[in-house]
Amino acid sequence: MNVKTVLILLGLALATIFTLVCVLLTRGRAPSTCQHLPPEQEDTEDGQSLVFADLTPEEMAQVVRYLRGNLGVPLVDASRAKPSDNCIASVDLQVPAKAEVLRFLDTGGARPAREALAVLYFGNQPDPNVTEYVVGPLPTPAYHRDVTVRKYGGKVPYHRRPVTGKEYVDINALIRRELKKAPQFLATCCESDGTDLAILTTAPRGFRSGDRTTWFVLFHNVAGTGYYLSPVGLEVLVEHRDLHVSRWQLRKVFYNGRYFASTEDLEREFLARTLEVVRLKKPQADAVLGSMRPRHPPSSLGPLQFEPQGPRYNVRDNHITYQGWSITFGMNPNSGPRLFDIRYRGERIVYELSLQEALALYGSNCPGGMSTRYLDGSFGIGRFAYELVQGLDCPYTATYVDRHYLAESDTPKTNQNSLCIFEHDSALPLRRHFSDSQSFYYGGLRKNTLVIRTISTLINYDYIWDFMFHGSGAVEVRVHATGYISTSFLHGRGTDYGNRVGPHTLGTMHLHHMHYKVDLDVDGQVNSLETQDMEYEIIKDPWSTQNTIERPYLRRKRLEREDEAAFPLNAPMPRYLSFASPKPNKWGHPRSYRIQIISFAGKHLPINSSMERSVSWGRYQLAVTRRKEEEPTSTSIYNQNDPWTPTVAFANFINNETITEEDLVAWISVGFLHVPHAEDVPNTVAVGNSVGFFLRPYNYFNEDPSVDSPDSVYFSSEQDTRACGANPLACVPTAAACAPHLPPFHFGGFLNL
Repeated sequence: MNVKTVLILLGLALATIFTLVCVLLTRGRAPSTCQHLPPEQEDTEDGQSLVFADLTPEEMAQVVRYLRGNLGVPLVDASRAKPSDNCIASVDLQVPAKAEVLRFLDTGGARPAREALAVLYFGNQPDPNVTEYVVGPLPTPAYHRDVTVRKYGGKVPYHRRPVTGKEYVDINALIRRELKKAPQFLATCCESDGTDLAILTTAPRGFRSGDRTTWFVLFHNVAGTGYYLSPVGLEVLVEHRDLHVSRWQLRKVFYNGRYFASTEDLEREFLARTLEVVRLKKPQADAVLGSMRPRHPPSSLGPLQFEPQGPRYNVRDNHITYQGWSITFGMNPNSGPRLFDIRYRGERIVYELSLQEALALYGSNCPGGMSTRYLDGSFGIGRFAYELVQGLDCPYTATYVDRHYLAESDTPKTNQNSLCIFEHDSALPLRRHFSDSQSFYYGGLRKNTLVIRTISTLINYDYIWDFMFHGSGAVEVRVHATGYISTSFLHGRGTDYGNRVGPHTLGTMHLHHMHYKVDLDVDGQVNSLETQDMEYEIIKDPWSTQNTIERPYLRRKRLEREDEAAFPLNAPMPRYLSFASPKPNKWGHPRSYRIQIISFAGKHLPINSSMERSVSWGRYQLAVTRRKEEEPTSTSIYNQNDPWTPTVAFANFINNETITEEDLVAWISVGFLHVPHAEDVPNTVAVGNSVGFFLRPYNYFNEDPSVDSPDSVYFSSEQDTRACGANPLACVPTAAACAPHLPPFHFGGFLNL
């Protein structure tokens, strides 16, 4: 062995020893804690967004005190109020008029007065009714004015009021008293005395205006599981219109395909052995249909999203900034999430983007299921947005925000951590190209998105409401449906209305339709509606005229009136539909934003249905109308209990007014038909059960605005791709060589039920 070989071997040995020493020194050492940098875009908005801010608990309490001292009538706390009492049903923000807000935001005008909208139930007077008051100015109220007639054209009849928690308690007590009249039947059919059965409401409540008669469905109730999958076959019809609870009555009983006048009649038929009884074992917690308890111990931890240098967005009060985006957020206790003054690169694109309603319409051969048309705004889409579970409902390191509401109580309530904000890496390029000809290079940009999310639990269903903001200037709105299906007892030809999902459980078919308001202001308030689609024209080839070519061409059209801009649900619609400004971009095209709908909606109620007008927004996948201050919402919380004479009928908004160069609103319906199946047990999964829409720039810019993103990546074949200066991706191992500081897990969502 010569000297050169010895020296080479000695060098290799020293390198190996050095590597081993480095490994041993670093083994077991925790990675450094991530050092947060300031957000890339500081919030310089100076509190203007507070013009849209939800009421604080202190403001709500001040409104309650003012009303108690200035209405001159006795007010009972709604949490214990009887129908014959007066009470404050809810208090929420009165959103100022758009003209006032824009004068304040854009031209330095006076800040609009901060006011509340109070809804009161007046049961203790000769003409019981629902009245709405605007109360202000906040934080120290000094006036109130009745706005009911101005908003609705008259007083709101008392029977239209939403059912309160106290009313449900009294109904349940009546049902349990009636169930005691059929003890042997209950013991045989259900191994129950009636006190342990869960009672589920349906809606609407009757067949004509003035009715308040509701079917209630009974289920086996096992603690810690979803009772919705365990119907016992028993349903009862309760009339609860009278102001005096003692006069409420059970009007009808349904069991296993048959109807009875009372529970006493049901018991008599059972004892006479003329009733076919399906004997159900009381389910046990470890084997009940619908248990969500884990069946296996936890495995290794899955991927975790974190920001190695801290969040790149900024949240202050009700305002968010992120990579050119500026968004103001809030929550209506009835209709749910709402956003205002959405700007990109300093220009307002959307004045208001808000959820309006969520409809769930069922089919069944049981009375409760076949008559159910839930309008979830009446129950409280925002009110029932509970605390989010960190690390599952939203990323562990997301920013969580509390929401406050006052409903059915004189005391404000807080849903802690019920809205989350986070930047999402979708593990997908927003754009990219690999060049393999002429010159060799790669260019691309990660699809990182700001997400605002809240989740509403509306009885059995959980709706995940997402609002997403992309680096391309696009806004994406999406809703996922999960939670438990609602079911009926399987009997007769039940499978005409769904699928069997348990021994005696029918998963009942239903549709989910959601409605949104989108007040686009594209390069100003003056917009028009333009459509583009393709056609083919057959031409002779111009170079020889011997052959024909089917050449696609663009058909452009400007819609002039509202009737043209009301597109029926599930009917063909122009593939490109845009809100266009009269101002052009650099290339001479109107600066525009395109509406792109992603939906698989079921069929709308037949127009001749007695209750169709209450959900007439569902006639259209898209309707564009002139914006009017007196048309703030497409529906009303009072439509649920009187759909036959709706307080707000969206169909009235469409009256063929001109929509050329006007302030316009897009009303968008999305939804899907759901036929439950075995895989919906225990829960419906979110996969495939999401719908929504995009608002996408269309000639609004002169080029894709994401080219200015600092996250852009470009390198060529002539560069060293491992060099951090040439390729930002090469910096990742160093920049992300840290561990996030994760706060201890906390969940207090059960405290405020």
